[in-house]
Amino acid sequence: MRGIAAERHSQDNRQAGEARFAGLSLDRPYVMGIVNVTPDSFSDGGLYAETESAIAHGRRLMAEGADILDIGGESTRPGAAPLPPETEITRVIPVIRALVGEGALVSIDTRRAAVMRAAIEAGARIVNDVTALTGDADSLAVVRETGVSAVLMHMLGDPQTMQINPTYADVVAEVSSYLAGRIEACRAAGIGPERLAIDPGIGFGKTVDHNLQLLAGVDRFRALGVAVLVGASRKAFIGKLSRGEAATERVSGSIAAALAVVSRGAQIVRVHDVAATCQALAVWAAITNRN
Repeated sequence: MRGIAAERHSQDNRQAGEARFAGLSLDRPYVMGIVNVTPDSFSDGGLYAETESAIAHGRRLMAEGADILDIGGESTRPGAAPLPPETEITRVIPVIRALVGEGALVSIDTRRAAVMRAAIEAGARIVNDVTALTGDADSLAVVRETGVSAVLMHMLGDPQTMQINPTYADVVAEVSSYLAGRIEACRAAGIGPERLAIDPGIGFGKTVDHNLQLLAGVDRFRALGVAVLVGASRKAFIGKLSRGEAATERVSGSIAAALAVVSRGAQIVRVHDVAATCQALAVWAAITNRN
């Protein structure tokens, strides 16, 4: 007999019709590794801004156990200014081509339809959009026409405004309602649930308490009938709950968040620290699967 958490995970998948996403059978937690080809991301900005360093980082994350590589060329940290699509394309396309050529399942982290299309042509199979396919009028059409999968994230406002007094009456209910609406918009556009994942958008227009409520309420998002992805890795709330550590010193808190959401039914975690997360998930699975 399997452990309670693992059995609940399996039961949830059966109730969702053996849920799948991007061709993956969601019968275990999957790890999405972050490759920021940017000079200004909040955690590792500048470390992998050059093509070769980004490719090397992606290879390393694959070796450490990443199931998906999420490659982005624009920072969406609080206060970040938007970039022209041409800049994003120049940054990410060589990296995507190289890593797809080595067998990676690649996600393009962008809110621009032109970047999505270029990335898909280079081999990306997932679009990860912080605007839930609302930031560009052509985004829904790109996803529909190309047959790729998409991650729909909740964000209050935009990166320049999202952390200016974010307010909700019931953050879990409001984020869930928004994401349900985006799932319906995708369905109406011809994008089925097996091609969708939702992300509550930890840190994107949320206070520390909002983030904690969303993390604790992940099981409620499973009721929307699509895959659930959570990206809490190295986010500022971790330092605020601890001793104010810098982003690179928030690994332990990131792992704690990942284990908490997986235990509540999240199927994909988006992380910077792939090796540490995979190790923690292996121990978690061994414990929960004990007789």
